Parts: sequence; structure tokens; C-alpha cells
Amino acid sequence: MLEIDDVAVRYGPVTVLDGLTWSAGTSGSAVTALLGPSGCGKSTLIRAVAGLEPLDGGTVRFDGADLRDVPTHRRDFGVVFQDGQLFGGRTVASNIAYGLRIRRWSRSAIRERVTELLELVRLADFATRRVDDLSGGQAQRVALARALAPRPRLLLLDEPLAALDRLLRDQLATEIAEIVRAAAIPTIVVTHDHTEAALMADSISVMRAGGIVQSAAPQHLWNQPRDEWTARFLGVTTVLDATIVDGRADTVLGPVALDRSDGPVTLGLRPESVRAQMIDGDGAVAGTVGAVADLPTGRRLRVRAGSVELDAMTSAPVVVGDDVALRIVADRVAVIG
Repeated sequence: MLEIDDVAVRYGPVTVLDGLTWSAGTSGSAVTALLGPSGCGKSTLIRAVAGLEPLDGGTVRFDGADLRDVPTHRRDFGVVFQDGQLFGGRTVASNIAYGLRIRRWSRSAIRERVTELLELVRLADFATRRVDDLSGGQAQRVALARALAPRPRLLLLDEPLAALDRLLRDQLATEIAEIVRAAAIPTIVVTHDHTEAALMADSISVMRAGGIVQSAAPQHLWNQPRDEWTARFLGVTTVLDATIVDGRADTVLGPVALDRSDGPVTLGLRPESVRAQMIDGDGAVAGTVGAVADLPTGRRLRVRAGSVELDAMTSAPVVVGDDVALRIVADRVAVIG
């Protein structure tokens, strides 16, 4: 387990991390995502764990051992950065073998390990290919193989897919998650992308302004964000106050069944939490369409219903100015707090 206790990191007068306490790599969480907006301190934290940034306070422990006086190359952690940082002009095999040569592995052991890793990252025929000739996705898989080669105790991935296009990012996120689980190495991946975190991680920790806000399994995090900031960061666009009585919350958009104790509650709605249909006269709350966007995931509307303005999804051929019936989708509602 990685344990971080009261860690502080400063760049001159700027404090990036201050009193941060966090743990990762517990049983059942092979991959942990560190998720947060740009500038919140994610990369600084990973660099501090790797020993690339000195601590101004606190401790970093791995398997109970304090790492403060352990230099970077002695920590046995693998690191992959956004740009991969491959050695240009060299072959794929040479890049993967780099850390093994530094550790004075025998030639036969290096050949065997490189071959094994090329199979693992699905680049078996690329050993003699120059890394300058690789695609972005191939280059990141080579960087991952190089980091895995010495069998590190912990793998740190710092925004490894940020430079790739959306389709390739989703594909490679799934592949990398499969690869690191097959390698049986605990992994921390830094990202600002919710989908990437969900595709890769068993556990997600949300970071804000140098601190950890909430850590949970993905489904729990989406359904029960700790506070409104976390909910909105995770895609909630509308926040409603409601009161639950006998398992039903009464809201301005009508009742919704929720398995919660009676009392006041704050609900978070994402666009997919509300379905819009043509008015059918069955008592649903009505709203007026103010904007329409046709997205790959469906038609998204901006709707005003009384004093509330919210996002909704629909398959109906509505246009701006149409009145629509709104219904909350109970299993897509987040309960905040």
C-alpha cells in the first residue's frame, strides 16, 4: 500500500500540496485513478511519490517503509508521462530494454523479458521498428512496456493518454487496464477525464486544490458524490433540493423513488437523469426547450421548467421553443452528501 501522510510541496512561494493525506493500492484495487481538474496538484503528487519532487513536509510510505531518503532510482517505481519520453532514434526493443541494461540484466534475460513485454502490449512484430515511426498509441504502449520491464513495485501513469484523440484514448485506456492487471502491478493513473478513469480504475480519488475530496469505487462515486463541487465536476448540471417521505422524493420535476431514509436530500441531475418527451397529457412536468444539441450519445436539450433550467435527453424530434414533458430517471439520479 502507498500511504501519504500530511504531505506538503511548494514551488517557491506557491503551495501546491498542503497537508495531503491519502492511501492507494489496497486489496481489490489494482488500479487507482487520481481524478481532478487541471492545476489541482495531481501531477505534483505523483512526482513526489516517484521522488522527482522533494517534500516540504509529511511522509510517503510504501509497504510501511518511509521513502523520504530513498532516491528515485531506488524506489522501484515505474513512471509513464503524457509524452512517453521514448529515446528517439532507437528501436522499440532498445527502449524497452533500457532499464534492464541499467540494472545489469544478462543479455539472454533482457531478450526474454523484452519478448514477453512485446507480447503483453500487443507489439510482438515491432521489436526492430524505430520509435520515431510509431503512432501515438503504439508509442504509449512502448512507454508502458519500458516502465513494466524491471517489474516495478508500483506503476505511476501521469496523464498517459492526454495527447491522443478520443477514440484512441478510450481504446487504449481499456488495453492499458488489462495490461497492468495481467502484470499484477498496483497502478495509479492521473487523469482529468471521467471516462478514462472509469475505464481504467477499480477505485477513483477525486482531487481538488491540493487535497483529496473523496475516494470510492466508480459507481459509488457517480451515485453519491460527497458535495456539490464534486457532483458538478463529475457531470451533474442541475442540483435540486427535495424531501423523501416513504421512499419517494418530491421535487419540482415530480416524484422519484429513492431507497433513502426519510428527510431532506440534495439531488444531482446529469443530462441522462431526465427524459424529455412530447407532451402527452398524463400529468408530467412540462418545460420549454431553449437549446438542442445532437450528440453521439443522443439529443441533448436545455429546458426551462418554471424557475428551474436543466439538461435532458430525448429521442423526440423537438426544436427550440417546443414544450416537452419531463420525467426523472430514478437510477440516474445522484444523491449528494
